[in-house]
Amino acid sequence: MIPAADPARPTVGVIGGMGPAATWAFAEAVLAATPAASEQDHLRLVVDADPAIPDRNAAMAGDGPSPAPTLAAKGAALLEAGADLVCMPCVTAHAFADELRAAVGAAWVDAVEASADAVRAAAPDARRVGLIATTSTHRAGHVPAALARRGLAVVPAEADEHAAWMDLIYAVKAGRHGEGERAAARAWAARSVAAGAEVLLAACTEVPLLLQDGDADVPVVSATEALAAAVVARAGARAGARNDARP
Repeated sequence: MIPAADPARPTVGVIGGMGPAATWAFAEAVLAATPAASEQDHLRLVVDADPAIPDRNAAMAGDGPSPAPTLAAKGAALLEAGADLVCMPCVTAHAFADELRAAVGAAWVDAVEASADAVRAAAPDARRVGLIATTSTHRAGHVPAALARRGLAVVPAEADEHAAWMDLIYAVKAGRHGEGERAAARAWAARSVAAGAEVLLAACTEVPLLLQDGDADVPVVSATEALAAAVVARAGARAGARNDARP
């Protein structure tokens, strides 16, 4: 049994495992984004890092079960464990998030919306985005739609670019993200910039382990860092509201 949380401090529930390295990179990003003067100032995280969640890409290709029921059950379990906020550091899985959103309600913090906001903030005058994501994310359209609502269009990518990024993403999931993989990521990012991208969105949480801001001639926005910043902001707002409500 997880001990009860301090009611004055928000608890963040994290649906992780997609993939394992991305989950802990997200936790580190939350630490980095938190304005803490001491150990006790950091957020409480309840992390369900379960790599057995059905593969999102296989499900979208019709080759496997939908992860939606599992995600919804995990979200509900995190609320039961005391989470005030629930997030999921996997952008592809957001294509299956309707049941999850329904399960957690106002506690939900959306990585897609946070990422699109971060792109607009990083490149206020940009109109064309290089979307670095799984093939399934491109096909599902949930990220391009969020970008379009902010006046941003995705630079089309060729089939070999999609295949190359999928190979790199699965390499990270398998624990390989060394200099060879990072060099390949920089090369493919440069191709997107050459095609007209004014900003790059690393819209798969494995990608920031290979490509970071400064690795391209345009800003690189990390979905991992965008979600972490949104979680920290929401947690701070919730804590403030609780404190204001005290007699």
